[in-house]
Amino acid sequence: MLEKENQLETLLDLTAGKKYRELKGHLVEMNEVDIASFMEELDSEKTVVIFRMLPKELASDVFACLEVEQQQHIITSITDNELRSIVDDLFVDDAVDMLEELPATIVKRVLKNSSPDTRQLINQFLKYPENSAGSVMTAEYVGLKKTMNVEEAFAYIRKYGVDKETIYTCYVMDEKRQLEGVLTVKDLLMNPYETVLGDIMDTRVIKAYTTEDQEKVVDTFNEYNLLSLPVVDQEDRLVGIITVDDVMDVMEQEATEDFEKMAAMLPSEKPYLKTSVFQLARNRIPWLLILMLSSMITGGILVSYETAFAAIPLLVSFVPMLMDTGGNSGSQASTMIIRGMAVGEVEPADIFKVMWKEVRVGCMCGLVLALVNYVRLILQYPGQELICLTVVLSVFCTVIIAKTIGCTLPILAKVAKLDPAIMAAPMITTIVDACSLMIYFNLACTLLGMARG
Repeated sequence: MLEKENQLETLLDLTAGKKYRELKGHLVEMNEVDIASFMEELDSEKTVVIFRMLPKELASDVFACLEVEQQQHIITSITDNELRSIVDDLFVDDAVDMLEELPATIVKRVLKNSSPDTRQLINQFLKYPENSAGSVMTAEYVGLKKTMNVEEAFAYIRKYGVDKETIYTCYVMDEKRQLEGVLTVKDLLMNPYETVLGDIMDTRVIKAYTTEDQEKVVDTFNEYNLLSLPVVDQEDRLVGIITVDDVMDVMEQEATEDFEKMAAMLPSEKPYLKTSVFQLARNRIPWLLILMLSSMITGGILVSYETAFAAIPLLVSFVPMLMDTGGNSGSQASTMIIRGMAVGEVEPADIFKVMWKEVRVGCMCGLVLALVNYVRLILQYPGQELICLTVVLSVFCTVIIAKTIGCTLPILAKVAKLDPAIMAAPMITTIVDACSLMIYFNLACTLLGMARG
C-alpha cells in the first residue's frame, strides 16, 4: 500500500512538473487499473493530456477502467479517429456498459465512429433486457468447430485468440453455430495433434440464455465454480460468454442494491460521493414516508389502551424495551433468511422448515431474555409480581412472534415476485412493534384485571 502511495506521489510530481517523457516511461510499465486510479486524481484537462500519451492498446484498456464522467470528458475532447480506435479496441461488454451510462448525444457519436461490425454487436447487446445475461456478456470468445483436430484448433487460437477475453475455455459449435460442447486448453495440450475435437469435447455444457436474469447467472457461477459461462439464444446458438470478472461486477451491484433496500432506501446507481444530496434524499424519502405512516398503527394501539396507562403508569416504562427486543429479534431472523435466499441455501418451499426452526430458536432466546428480565424486575420493583410476570411473558411471546414474522415475510416477498431485501430491519421492526404492543397490553388487561380504553 505504501509503495502505491509513493508511486502515485511520484506520478503527480512528474505531471505537475510537465515531465511527460519520464511520466510516460512510468505509465507504460503500470497496470491499467493503477493508471486509471492515477488519472482520477487529475483535473479534466490533464486527464486528456495523459490519456493521449498512452500507447493505443494500453489506452483502450485504461479507458475501460475509468469512471463514466471521465470517459464522457475524454470522448468529447478527442478526435473522431482517436475515438474510433478506442471503441473498436474495447471489449464489447465494456463498450455496452459505457454506452448505457452516457447521454444520447455522446452515444450517437460513439456509434457513428465505430466499425460496422462493432456497431452491430453493440446494438445487439443494447437490445437485451436490463440485468439479463445478454446485457452483461461479451462476444470475444474462442469458437471452434467439432470437425477440427487439435492442431487446427491451436492454429486458430494463435491467429484469433489475441483479441479474445479468455482463451482458456473454448466452445465447440456445429455449422449452424449451435453449442455442442466445451473444452479447455488443457484438454488440447493433453491430446495428440490429430485428435478430432468432437471426440474429446465435454457435451455436458452448463450454459445461460440471453434473457436469463443476471442473479441466476451469479448463482450458476457460484454453484459450479466457473471461470466463464456460454450464453445462447432460444435456438441454442452461441452468442457470447460471461467471464468471472463480469460476474464479480454483477455481485457487487446486486449486493449494493440489497444493502440499500435493507436500509429502506431506493437503489442508487452511482457511488455515494458522486451522488447528489438531492438524489440521496429522493432515494430515502419514499420509504421514510411509508414507515412513518405505518408507525401510526402503533400510536393507535397505544391510544386504545390509555385506560391501562392511567391505572398503572409503570406499564409505559417497559414499552421501549419490549419494542426494541421485538424489532431486534425480527431483524436477526430476516437477515439470516434474506442472506440464505441470496446464496441459494433457502427456497420458498422451505418456509415451514424455516418457521419451525425459528419458533424453536425464538423459544430458547425468549426464555433466556425472560429469565434475565424477571430477576431484574423482581429486584427493581419488589411487590409488583403481576406486573413483572406481564412483562416477562410479553418478552417471551414477542421474541417468538418476531422470529416467526422475520423469517416468513422475506419468503412471502419472494413468492410474490418482490425483492426479499425490502422485508428487512425497518419493515420488520414496524410490523413487530405493533404485534408486541398488542401482546403486552392484552396480557396486562388479562393478568391485572384492567379494562381496555
